[in-house]
Amino acid sequence: MGADDGLEWAERQRRAARAHAEADARRRAAEHAEAAQIVAWFVAEATRRGLRPTRLSARSYDGRGRYRTRLTGWYVDRARTRAVDVDGRWHLLTAPGGLRARLVGAEPEPSPPPLIVGEGGRDGESIPLRVLLTRRLGAGDDESGSASGAASRPS
Repeated sequence: MGADDGLEWAERQRRAARAHAEADARRRAAEHAEAAQIVAWFVAEATRRGLRPTRLSARSYDGRGRYRTRLTGWYVDRARTRAVDVDGRWHLLTAPGGLRARLVGAEPEPSPPPLIVGEGGRDGESIPLRVLLTRRLGAGDDESGSASGAASRPS
């Protein structure tokens, strides 16, 4: 194998890696777009059904404290760590704790919604986003009846 063969092989490997990364990015973008449509459907359906949005709070990373936020929406799991705001954005309601969060509240940023909630989590339990949000709609204004992706069982 000559030096030219080695360079050609390395270039083919770089192109293959780049093509793989681009395909993965396209797949993720398509999944996020589909999940965003599901979240928009949920907000429209929750509004149509008259589900009252509530002021959302965020939990500290260590799980010991809860902090108020400026967000209004619907919790979608029993742990109250995932929510959809009234503008149709998905939130993981965790925030760094501390004095500032206690005084002025937390500002969790929206994140792209997953198609499978809890996928890759340590407990190994997951639930499709549409199923989770459908269960939340079925619970009505009784948030304690909402389903968690990681801790719920069908009733």
